[in-house]
Amino acid sequence: MASLIETVANDLIQQIKDDTLVLPSLPEVCLRVRDVAEDPNTDIPQLAKLISQDAGLSARIVKVANSSLMRTASEVSDLATAIGRLGITVTSNLAMGLAMEQMFQATSDVVDKRMRMIWQQSSLVASVCHVLAERYTRLQADQAMLGGLIHKIGALPVLAYAEENNALLNDAFVLDKIITKLHPIIGHHIVKAWQFPKALQNVPSQYLKFARTVDTVDYADLVTVAVLHSHANSEHPLAKLDRSNIGAFTRVGIPPEMAVSEIIDMDEEIEELFG
Repeated sequence: MASLIETVANDLIQQIKDDTLVLPSLPEVCLRVRDVAEDPNTDIPQLAKLISQDAGLSARIVKVANSSLMRTASEVSDLATAIGRLGITVTSNLAMGLAMEQMFQATSDVVDKRMRMIWQQSSLVASVCHVLAERYTRLQADQAMLGGLIHKIGALPVLAYAEENNALLNDAFVLDKIITKLHPIIGHHIVKAWQFPKALQNVPSQYLKFARTVDTVDYADLVTVAVLHSHANSEHPLAKLDRSNIGAFTRVGIPPEMAVSEIIDMDEEIEELFG
């Protein structure tokens, strides 16, 4: 078992060093939305026309615009009005986050199930990050959401590797060990390759470094708190950590001895982004 873990890990690490590891690509709609949103001459009708080509994505953006996250009484029914309520930048980040779900699918049933579990957990973390950023920090809630979604993106190449390796595919324990070992470093490479904002590029590599010290709260801190919340009251090793020694809680402004759910009423909000 140990030899298989080391063999696979060394192989993937060497691929990273040689720049031969095949990294996942952002869905085409993500790239197009980002390009349009970053153009200073873009207006709401242009972005609405692009997003409207994906009916499912359009409907979900309208749903978020009508959610309690926006804290507005009037309901919107069309995409252009929804974008006007959210803003072009927030809409772009939200569209990218929602479209990323397309990446978490595989041909193998075993890998597909694992990818969907990772997406579900990442969606929960993203939702918590969104609420924490808005309620407790001056960080951008939409970027906090993206930080939550990408925190474990480095698992995708490992799972793609597993699809081609029956020994790894049939050993869930070893596969989990390798994902845990490698997803931070692989995730860092992916986020850089995707040209995400620099403020988000350290999330995959830093969110599990519980002893790290930074001057001010950052997106990795939000993800740290959200990930620990997502595993609370479970048998996961992260549920057994002594939170009093984790500086992210202090920087975010959350008492470490309290569950996030005790501080924030997220019954509705937690599902509205990705429910």
